[in-house]
Amino acid sequence: MKLKAYETLNDLLLLQWNDETDNALPLKSMRDNCPCANCAGETDVFGNIYKGPAQIMNEKSYLVSGIQPVGYYAIRPFWEDGHSDGIFSFEYLQKLCDTFDN
Repeated sequence: MKLKAYETLNDLLLLQWNDETDNALPLKSMRDNCPCANCAGETDVFGNIYKGPAQIMNEKSYLVSGIQPVGYYAIRPFWEDGHSDGIFSFEYLQKLCDTFDN
């Protein structure tokens, strides 16, 4: 499924999909489930997971200053604390919506 439109409203990311379904995803849920290597970790060929140092979250960690499309398959949020490494594929966003949708 493709993302048709998105916007932030207060502490939510509002998503509209090409099948006309809508979701409201809490920004906190997105940030807490960031898929970047620093947050989620990387797996080596032996199955070991390596993560970056634990991040200290604050109020700005859950506020988005902007969102950039990544090709035709993902979005990249820019968080007000400077974090911007997470690329959220549409498939991953749908999984988050299934879990956290308001």
